[in-house]
Amino acid sequence: MDSAVTMLPDHGHAHAHGMDYRIDFRPTAALATLTLPPGYTVRAESGAMVSMGGDVTLDSSMEGGLWGAVKRSAGGRSGFVSRFTGPGELALAPPAPGDVVPVELTGRPYAIAAHGYLASSDGVEIDTGWGGAKSFFASQSAFVLQASGIGVVLLSAFGALAHRTLAPGERHLVDTGHLIAWPADSHYTVRKATRSLFRSVTSGAGLVAEFTGPADLLLQTRDLRALATALTPHLPKSQGTTEGTDG
Repeated sequence: MDSAVTMLPDHGHAHAHGMDYRIDFRPTAALATLTLPPGYTVRAESGAMVSMGGDVTLDSSMEGGLWGAVKRSAGGRSGFVSRFTGPGELALAPPAPGDVVPVELTGRPYAIAAHGYLASSDGVEIDTGWGGAKSFFASQSAFVLQASGIGVVLLSAFGALAHRTLAPGERHLVDTGHLIAWPADSHYTVRKATRSLFRSVTSGAGLVAEFTGPADLLLQTRDLRALATALTPHLPKSQGTTEGTDG
């Protein structure tokens, strides 16, 4: 089975599918800078733009109509899609600290967790669809993005982005909080990390996605949920909670 995705160069200046790009400040505060030729369009998540040249044109719309906007909102994305058309320079960054990695789609569809998508080039179609219960538990999103076509996709990750290639028949378990992208036609199941529910809970590993190769998996090295859980005891109590305790 051919690979659904190819990792592109992510150090220094590079060129792919008609545009120049570079990724700076990796992997904790990554910034993607694209150089767009005249008439070249890049789609990006709403709010991803950091800066752009004066000749770059920005258009924001509800792609796919109202239902398309509803699906994107349900999938954790903005209801609007931003399109940037060259000529000029465009700088993009994800909302959370972490990495940005360029990958090349080669025709086969690729599934992307909603929080892992940043932008895509001409030639790539991004569709938000109901992923079913399996995709919901695997990526913690009821709607999963499906990228298809030929072109470049910029993926974002909390922490760094790790690439894991599975050989035919090889089994690999991924904590659902770390799964960013996987081949749309790959074979996987979602289950508890261990046979014992008690051990799954006490180990800190709840649900995992078990993939069987061949497959190319893209994983984030940190989990935003785990960070939020770790910070919760250190956050100040609300005024209402304090007053109720004193009373």
